[in-house]
Amino acid sequence: MPIDGKLVPTGGGDDIPLVREHLTIGRRETCDICLRFPNISGRHAELTYQDGYWTVRDLGSTNGIKVNGEIVRNRNLSPGDEITIASRTYTIDYTLQGGQNALNELMEDDIMDIPLLEKAGLVKPKGLSRERRHR
Repeated sequence: MPIDGKLVPTGGGDDIPLVREHLTIGRRETCDICLRFPNISGRHAELTYQDGYWTVRDLGSTNGIKVNGEIVRNRNLSPGDEITIASRTYTIDYTLQGGQNALNELMEDDIMDIPLLEKAGLVKPKGLSRERRHR
């Protein structure tokens, strides 16, 4: 199955091609997608392509990630979803290979993974060390 996709910045700018199965996003030069903005953590998030769809995962960043305006730690992505990394927003553009029904079933499993207060941004995620939160 070929890997495909791109992140399209809202408000203009160059598209970011998604060319490998695992891509790290962050401010560090060693990241696959380097975003040199002060509110982006050194290693902020990871995009993974598996079974025909993309997934985004927060790597313990300070300013978090959102998908379609909702704070998330880990989320399967549908084509056209908006991903906000700190304050930078992108739309993911790709052709769903695994089928929308399969992705919908996986997304139903994710719904109970995060407490509602955490989803709303009212409490910090459990299990992150103080050092990790301040990166």
